[in-house]
Parts: sequence; structure tokens; C-alpha cells
Amino acid sequence: MKKWNILTMDIQSIDTIQSTLLKNRGIFLEKDIADFLYPKLESVSLEGVGIDIKQMKKAIDRIKIAIEQKDQVIVFGDYDVDGICGAAIIWESLYKLGVNILPYIPHRLEEGYGLSINGIKKLQEKYKKIDLIITVDNGIVAYKAVQFAKEQGIDVIITDHHVAHSEISEEEMPAYAIIHSTKLCGASVGWIFSQEAIFSLGKKENSYNKTFHLELVALATVADLVPLTGLNRVLLKFGLEYLCKTKRLGLISLYREAMINPSKIGVYEIGHLIAPRINAMGRMESAMESLRLLCTVDKKRADDLTQILCQTNKDRQLLTQELWLNAKEKMKTHSGKKLIFIYDKSYQPGVIGLVAGKLVEEFYRPAIVLAVGDDFSKASARSVAGFNIIEFIRTASELLVDAGGHPMAAGFTVETSKLAKLQAILENSAENKLTEDLLMRTIKVDCEIYFSSITKNFYKQIMTLAPFGMGNPEPSFVSRDIIIDNMRLIGKEGKHLKLTLSQIDIKNSAKTIIEAIAFGFGEISKEFKIGDTVDIAYAISENTWNGIDKLQIKLKDIKIK
Repeated sequence: MKKWNILTMDIQSIDTIQSTLLKNRGIFLEKDIADFLYPKLESVSLEGVGIDIKQMKKAIDRIKIAIEQKDQVIVFGDYDVDGICGAAIIWESLYKLGVNILPYIPHRLEEGYGLSINGIKKLQEKYKKIDLIITVDNGIVAYKAVQFAKEQGIDVIITDHHVAHSEISEEEMPAYAIIHSTKLCGASVGWIFSQEAIFSLGKKENSYNKTFHLELVALATVADLVPLTGLNRVLLKFGLEYLCKTKRLGLISLYREAMINPSKIGVYEIGHLIAPRINAMGRMESAMESLRLLCTVDKKRADDLTQILCQTNKDRQLLTQELWLNAKEKMKTHSGKKLIFIYDKSYQPGVIGLVAGKLVEEFYRPAIVLAVGDDFSKASARSVAGFNIIEFIRTASELLVDAGGHPMAAGFTVETSKLAKLQAILENSAENKLTEDLLMRTIKVDCEIYFSSITKNFYKQIMTLAPFGMGNPEPSFVSRDIIIDNMRLIGKEGKHLKLTLSQIDIKNSAKTIIEAIAFGFGEISKEFKIGDTVDIAYAISENTWNGIDKLQIKLKDIKIK
């Protein structure tokens, strides 16, 4: 059962739809409307994103010293799309400025997340002398690692976007400088840092171009699921333009292998086709190969790396499916509990987050999935709307080695010997904190419309609010008294439904017919039949077939009258 939360009760038409959609997203003032509909790249500033100007100056001064002294500098990224793109941005930018800099991505299984003492020791073994480490998409909670680096005579500049743990303040962090904003993804913070470095230290006649690396910023913004509002929307809007016309050989090769039309790249293509392939290396192997793909200037190398990424992604899909089936089997003994908490020694740390996401999608409850080790177990958690999973996990921080993440997705490490105790505490706490309202699937609907309103011009008005994603959801609508004229199962094993729907306009008795697609509705298709009258919740999309663009609707829910 899904609850429909209809934000605007009056029936809307093309004359009112844009303003209605803006109001539903909290955008009322004339200036805010103009900023949203007509974003300007110039609006992205240090002040706007909350980065401390003094800290930025200190960081840039340290880069200048690194150039003069030929210091060995390491940009220390992360193994997801955000961290990989951010590392590429900083490495390429500072390398062009003459910095002796090398990129490094930690191994998920061997080192874990973020800057660590183990990671620093590995770097020292490999490069002997290191003078400066620049983190990207990590570091704001790495107090012990930064302190260790300082003791080794290594300066650390932190660039990060994560919320610092309340027990560690930025003032206490022994870093040389901290470039921190929670308003952007990690790669965007790295991009702003790089832009400032280029502007301050580059050759003024041709060095400063605010469009440098925006295609990588767009990738990271979507992949890291930051809200697509405010300055994130500005960066994504412009970044998508450059992603479509990128000259990066690795991305071009990836587009070709994934059968992506470069001119059609949007949020869906990034989130479902590009990001999973880049992420796969960090989940299964070493994410350095993904970094190399983004940065290579050799076509054959790009093609070879693309093959590695795509094959690794296929392996990741198979492993995820295997663990998903195992997790579903465990759920048979998990019924009735508000929090899903499952673990197994066979689980791979790189894909447990994906399994947790599938559990939430299937059962609509917060899910914590752990890969059990001999001494320590790694966990990944996913949540439902309105339930801050990282705050919830940190209520048991006395049992945890570490924890980090966002309200909807988090991870932590726990001593395996404490696993049962942790499970009991969190499951008991969840029984009180997870209300029935939180555990009911809710579809936010913008307004009700008639089928007769669904025209090319209406769709054009909707698309003025694109790109859609976190914080700026794809507009959804309700239409009532819809007749099912035809329907058939499609897709592998009949998982999806293709329908022909119609509605009689009460004003003029005219009949409007439209095609609909219902992904994942195959299992419930027996609940309704041709000729039934239904109410539907849906989004509107454009489908291209044989070079012809045609509007269709994507069903989100269906209720029989």
C-alpha cells in the first residue's frame, strides 16, 4: 500500500504548471525563481558554499611552497565516483601548475575508507619521502591519521564535504588547512580548490577557465546523491553540457561500450550507466584503474581500461545478485522487525551497500548489511526517507570502531565480538524510533492533471526544472478515472508492463489516449485487467523510437476504482 501525498490539490494546466512545480519545491521569490531557471556559473563562490577564505589562502600558499621546493605531494582520494573524480581534478590541475604530485586511491579491502595511518605507511614505503597530502572527499574525521602525518613531518590539506563527527571539531584537527563545505559533493569542493589554485598561481593570460573539469563535477554530483538544488544544480547544469561534448578518451570509450548517445547524457545515464562502471573497480578491485581511465590521453589505453571496468562491473552484478538472494533467504527469519540487520562471512564489503539498497527497495525498512571478518566486520547501511541512518548508528558509537556517512547512506566498522550486542541495541532502538508513517511508502505527487494536458508544450514547461534528482525530484502527477484499453507483459521474465490508457475529458467528452510503461509491475498485473477504471500516479517522459520522439508516462502506482 502506497500513500499519495498530493502537494497541490487544484487540477493544473499548462498555464499554471511551472509556477506550481516551483512552489512545490519551496521556490517562491522572484530572485530564487530566476536563479533556479537561469543558473549562472559565476554564482559559485567561496562565500556561497561556506568555505573559509583564510583556510583557502593558507592552502594556496602551501601549494606555492610545494612548487618552489619541489615537494612530493599526494592527492589522496576515495574509491567511489566522487572521490575518483575529485582526485582527477586536483591531480590534473596542480600537475599543470608544476606541482610534483601523484594520485592515490586507497584499497577498500586492505585500507578501508579515507586517510588512514595504514594508508600513510603504504605511501611512505612506496615513495620514501612525502611532504604534503591533499585529501579529497575524505579526511574531516581522520584525526588520528592527520596527527600521525604531522608527526612524520607531512603536512595535510583536507578537502571534504562530509559532516564532521560532533566529537571532532575542525579547530582541533591538526591539518595544515581545511577546505570544507557540506553544501557540495567532494569533487566540487576539490574543483573549487583547484580553481583557486589555478587563478592564484597559474599564468594569468590563459590559465583561468571556470569550465575546466566541469564534466567530472557533473559525474560526481549525480553519483554521490547530493541534493540537486542551489549551487549543486548550477554545477550540474553546466557540467552536463561539457559531459556531452567531452574530449576525455576514457569517457568517450565508456560511452561507446555502454551504448550511450553522448548528446542524450543526463542524470539517468550518469546514475545507471556511467557511475556503476566507474564504481565497480573500487568495489571489486582497485579504483586506480577508474582514475586512469578518466585521465588517460592514449586511445588504446582508454579502450583497454574500458574493457576492464565493464567486465568488472559484470562481475559485480553477478556477485550482488548472489548476495541478494542470500539476503532474501535470511529475511525469512527476520519478519516483524522494523530494522533489517543481517550479516554473513561470505559477504563482500564492496557490494554490501548495494544489497542494503535492494533490501530497502524490497521491504521498505532501513537496512544494515555486514561483511563479517575474523576480528572486524564492515557494515553498510541504507535508510528510508525521514530516518537519519548515520545519527541512528552513532547512538551506539561506544561499540563502533568508526562510522561515517549521510542521512540516507552510511557505513561503519565494528569488532566482530561485539556484533550480537550491537544488533540487539540497534534493533531495540529502531522499534521505538521507526514509526508506522516512516515505514509506509509515500509518493509525493505535485498535482492532478487531465490526460488532455499532456502535450509537447506541457512537457517543455516541466523540463525547465531539469535536471531532476535528489532534492529536485522528477515531477509526478495523478490522473483519475483512467481506462485500461490494453496491457501486456514485457522485459525479461515479464517483470514490466506496457499499457495503453485513456481518459474522457469532462469538458468536451474528447478521449485522450496515451502509452504507459510500468517498471516492476509484472508481479501485480493480475490485480487489474483490460477495461478496468483506475487512478494512477506517474511521471511524464519522452521516448525515442526509430528517430521519432513520443510522450509516454511512467507509472509509479495504480489504484483500482
